[in-house]
Amino acid sequence: MLTRRILLLATTALPLAAPARAQGDAATALVQKLGQELVAVVNGPGGAADKQTALEKIIDRDVDVAGVARFCLGRFWRTATPDQQRDYLPLFRKVLIKNITSKVGEYKGVSMTVGRAQPKEDEVAVSSTVIRPNNAPNRVDWIVATAGGAPKVVDVVAEGTSLRLTQRSDYSAYLSQNNGSVQALIDAMRRQASQPG
Repeated sequence: MLTRRILLLATTALPLAAPARAQGDAATALVQKLGQELVAVVNGPGGAADKQTALEKIIDRDVDVAGVARFCLGRFWRTATPDQQRDYLPLFRKVLIKNITSKVGEYKGVSMTVGRAQPKEDEVAVSSTVIRPNNAPNRVDWIVATAGGAPKVVDVVAEGTSLRLTQRSDYSAYLSQNNGSVQALIDAMRRQASQPG
């Protein structure tokens, strides 16, 4: 009786485990490829403009920028007008890329090793260790979800801090100080995007 129950549990769990394992494998493959390319760009030759162009291609291909943008705006996405939504999305991308590429010089000599994948509901957390010369190793988790039928990065958790949650909190605080005006946030993002460096 016990053996039959164990077999029944095992056979019903197997169909559930297979998609989760496939999702984990796809997420791990994405992060490994993404990591190799990021390291190659950061450590490689070329000036800041060349590196920015290369990083933009990687981000556009492997990150669900629009999904992250909507998440960061939170409930204010629904209150934004169609014109504001249309203005916000490319501005978010521009600010995101600017923030990432402005730090490229800090990471010279970087290396990255990819660890285990941990499925969590509709997402997979893929752990990695980022090593920079003269710095302690950093634990970085890449949160991957399916977007448009393909695995995409939707968050990066560095030393326990979620970048998308931090950005959402910052936007929410700014909007609270500006009477919930999405236009005020868009104007501030436009100024941020146009600043040099």
